[in-house]
Amino acid sequence: MILNILIVVTNIGTYAKSDVKTGLWLSELTHMYDMALKEGYKVTIASPNGGDVPIDPESLKFFMLDKISKKYWSKSSFRELLKNSKSLDDVSNEKFDLIYLAGGHGTMFDFIDNKTLQNSIANQYESGKMIAGICHGVGGLLNVKLSNGEYLIKNKTITGFNWFEESLASRKKVVPFNLEAALKQRGSAYKKAFIPMTSYVVTDGNLITGQNPFSSKKMAEVVMKQLKKMK
Repeated sequence: MILNILIVVTNIGTYAKSDVKTGLWLSELTHMYDMALKEGYKVTIASPNGGDVPIDPESLKFFMLDKISKKYWSKSSFRELLKNSKSLDDVSNEKFDLIYLAGGHGTMFDFIDNKTLQNSIANQYESGKMIAGICHGVGGLLNVKLSNGEYLIKNKTITGFNWFEESLASRKKVVPFNLEAALKQRGSAYKKAFIPMTSYVVTDGNLITGQNPFSSKKMAEVVMKQLKKMK
């Protein structure tokens, strides 16, 4: 059985309050993409508007560019793929076994209020299919409401990039909101690692979330393990 996976990425390359560059955090895509391909799954990469997916330059620095990310970033075919992502509207009628929200600060600007994304996530969740999000990509869950009118993340145990990590990243002054606080305000049972910037993944039923870029590998492993249970 070939599973169908949708990876959602950002189109935003700069912060609204400054000209500081942002975008997709590369490892939060590459680890999931790599493991899914190794399993023989079909993978679609889509963004709110389709087309070019900017990469956060911080994620390309030596310390952050891990072996998997370096392997894919060195391939011109992969970089070309990221210049031609599908739009969410193009894939909104397709059926997926997993919708995965990759992170990067750009998602704070184009995931939060995207109705197509919200509808896709709500339908996916209520059909018993898997939803996953990592780091700032978890923000894409903030405004998702289920058919009963409740927020999807209400009473759900989740994680995501926290406010202290935002300080460590020197981004507190340019981000549009405090993700950790917003997740809590929606009624979620927010959890985080004892040590900031370390791998941390939380599973609550068919909802899986990862805290930060350092969770990328573990996130992919946990998701793949859960997907195999569905086959």
